[in-house]
Amino acid sequence: MKWSQTHIYTLKEAPSDAEIPSHKLLIRAGLVKKLAPGMYTYGSLALRSIRKFENIIRDELNKRGGVEILMPMVHPRELWEETNRWEEMGAGLLKFQNRNNHWFCLGATHEEAIVDYIRNDVKSYKDLPRNLYQIQTKYRDEIRPRFGLMRGREFSMKDAYSFDVDQAGALKTYQQMYEAYQAIFNRLGVEYRIVQADAGNIGGSQTHEFQLLADAGEDSLLVSDTTDFAANIEVCPAIDLQTDNSNEALKPIEKFATPGLKTISDLSKATGVPENQLVKTLFFSSNDQTNSKDKGLKPVAILLRGSDELNPVKLKNILGLVNAPQMLSDEEIKQVTSASPGSCGPLGLQIPIYMDTGVEGLKNYIVGANEDDCHIKNVNHERDYKITKVADLRMAKAGDKDPLSSGKLKAYRGIEVGHVFYLGKKYSEKMKATFLDHQGKAQNFEMGCYGIGVTRTVQACIEQNHDQDGIIWPKAIAPFQVHICLLDPQDEKAQNIVHEIETQLEASGYDVFIDDRNERPGVKFKDADLLGMPVRIVVGKKGLDQNEIEVVERRTKTVHKVSPDSASAVVKKLLI
Repeated sequence: MKWSQTHIYTLKEAPSDAEIPSHKLLIRAGLVKKLAPGMYTYGSLALRSIRKFENIIRDELNKRGGVEILMPMVHPRELWEETNRWEEMGAGLLKFQNRNNHWFCLGATHEEAIVDYIRNDVKSYKDLPRNLYQIQTKYRDEIRPRFGLMRGREFSMKDAYSFDVDQAGALKTYQQMYEAYQAIFNRLGVEYRIVQADAGNIGGSQTHEFQLLADAGEDSLLVSDTTDFAANIEVCPAIDLQTDNSNEALKPIEKFATPGLKTISDLSKATGVPENQLVKTLFFSSNDQTNSKDKGLKPVAILLRGSDELNPVKLKNILGLVNAPQMLSDEEIKQVTSASPGSCGPLGLQIPIYMDTGVEGLKNYIVGANEDDCHIKNVNHERDYKITKVADLRMAKAGDKDPLSSGKLKAYRGIEVGHVFYLGKKYSEKMKATFLDHQGKAQNFEMGCYGIGVTRTVQACIEQNHDQDGIIWPKAIAPFQVHICLLDPQDEKAQNIVHEIETQLEASGYDVFIDDRNERPGVKFKDADLLGMPVRIVVGKKGLDQNEIEVVERRTKTVHKVSPDSASAVVKKLLI
């Protein structure tokens, strides 16, 4: 393909709203162009890369018995009401009415649609298992779309759904898909980790994320320095290397004045007690508003060491909520405790109290007195107040103990590009999707679902593979493997050499892009680095006069000066 026959326009500068390197490079290289916040038009180069990644996905899923279908992007309200997700998904689900005043939504995910598709066809265990997938546009009404394709509103996703007779079969399919994902991301040639994760709104009892490692990744990962343990920080167990168990005798409680001390840091400085020996009390509502009939506040208190941070996902799961719980406002806290935030504690509360395991070993600690500008010291749980439940509620951090060994956890940043879920009967029960088993008895399907963010992965590859000059495409999804800079497009000999090299490489299955513009060599080299194809060939009259052309490796910028006759062979070796 020749540049002069395409619609590619590069930019010297990225727009001001592009925050991370991959977003800037997508725009500057002309790969995408913003149509509206969170929505982009994909240029020809981006589309070539997307299609290549889609074909890798299809190849690996088809090998394992996956069957490709395509479901609508627009879904009727009635389907989503069967699972109660019409309300549970909240504002992220874009809802609208048609001309007949019927309610629909844009598909943010397709669990309801696929169950409806299956339940109308599969009636017997003889028809199982089934593993169906699609590559489809999704729409999620993000509050603040950012980072280009990384957190957009409209995006392309591969989602697969499996249906099995029993749990054993479902877990076998889960393992097959887990291995398929490994094969897919191995073929990309990127650095990634498989981590334990939270199921979120999808639900399910077993789930893993596939995370591409990148400094600008939105997700925090903790990985063992000893074993293969890895987890998203949202679900990573928080285990101290040393416990705080104390043999100290219990002391009588004592209230003392703390005027102006509103934070743990202030209290620590004033009392000389380390932050990890202080206890803070947080207040949340255990009603996440997913049930329109349940309007009550339902406050709960959470106790943490002063040095720790609450993990909202762990709290959500402990409380059995669909969405993360909301903190109480200052006024609501005062209604519950009679004090302002900063002076609150567990003594005398008439609401459930959840204690983090880090507090469990403390004795004679300081808490708020539920009286403005006052605290109480020498407080002890069980003696002075009762705990509803002790649980791991804090955010794990680098340096914590590996749950599987005596090793420590190391911190990484990651971009979630794939997610596999074992769903069980969550959707089949709610949607009354059944089949007849060996005994002729109706049973609900055992399900799994498996997603890959197609457009997100393409950008994530750029985020992981770039330098100050531009993109460095992984070979597997580079729009073209070879970029030829024709420096003298009017020179007949140079034209013939380029045509010959192009013919030889394409005959061997390689994609070739030719920059035939009437531009200065410097412009062409800068654009070649920006576009980032794995191999660049430089053909110009001056070099040909010495029977020489340049072959440049984009990742290392190594230059090979070779004869025109040997150029194709050299390129093939570099692309192996």
